[in-house]
Parts: sequence; C-alpha cells; structure tokens
Amino acid sequence: MRGNVPMTKEEVRVITLAKARLAPNHVVWDIGAGTGSLSVEAALQATGGFVYAVERSPAGIHLIQSNMKAFGLDNLKIIEGVAPEALDELPDPDRVFVGGSGGHLTGILESVYQRLLPGGRIIVNTITLETAAHALELLQQFYGDVDAVQISVARVVKAGASHLLKGMNPVTVLSAEKRANY
Repeated sequence: MRGNVPMTKEEVRVITLAKARLAPNHVVWDIGAGTGSLSVEAALQATGGFVYAVERSPAGIHLIQSNMKAFGLDNLKIIEGVAPEALDELPDPDRVFVGGSGGHLTGILESVYQRLLPGGRIIVNTITLETAAHALELLQQFYGDVDAVQISVARVVKAGASHLLKGMNPVTVLSAEKRANY
C-alpha cells in the first residue's frame, strides 16, 4: 500500500537490502520509513530479530500499520517521532537504513554512529546531490570506507502503439560498515 507517501521503489529496495546483508537475528532501524516498504522487507528477512520503523508523518504511520497487517508481521514496531530524538529508547542496531532525514542528517548520522554495533552497517538513500554529498562526507568521517552507487531505473510506459522506457529519479545508495577499531 502506498497512498501519497514516498515509497522506495522495488529495484532500489533490492539493492539497499543487498547492501545491508541482513541476518535473521538483526535489530534494524529504518529512519524516515515512509510507507515502511524497506521495514517490511527487512522484517521478512530478520525473522528472529526486530525492525523499528521511525516515521513522523501520520500518513506514513498509517500506511506502515496497514502494511504490517497485510504481511502479518509481529517483529516490526512503528516509532512515531523525529530522529535523532526518536532513537533514544531503541535497542542498539545491527543495521540502519536512512531514507529520510527531515533536515536532521548530521544529528541522525552522529547518533547512529554512536549506537551502531561493531560490524554493523548503515545504508543511506538520497535523491538530491546535496544530500548525497553531505552524507558521503559524514559517512567517510565516521566510518572511513564508504561504498556509493547510483541507481537509475527506467520503466516501460505505453505511448500510443509503442512503448517507451521512462526514466525515474536516480537514487544514490551510500553504505558503510562500523569497524570495531574505527
């Protein structure tokens, strides 16, 4: 289910989840969860773990609730609030997705770095060049090595008797791992 809330496209979710390298027992934070599409996919993979979907939008929260019910998930909890403050009471994570920051990217990434377990991974999805550059700078500062890929997806649309590939907005996916000694 989607409504008018931004949803991570399937192709971007697949790559984001691959970068996460989830294990069944992981604790996952999905910050700026939107519709919860990544939260749901993560909960389906981390069956012995737990996923926390952090979202501030009432419409997004409603959609996440609907999607939780549709998929019968009991290892997914919605945290209503604004990050980084909304993260304070959560257990330390093994994996973190950042899909939206509401202008609080620096505070979110600082908080995540302090709480992410050694060997943990963070994945930040961005759509603007400014956010990608800022996230890259912060992730390099905190984690050293950062992987970055840009995903450009095109979908087939009908144009009269023909079909065209219509490009969607590219998404930059940045990922890093917290080393024990960094």
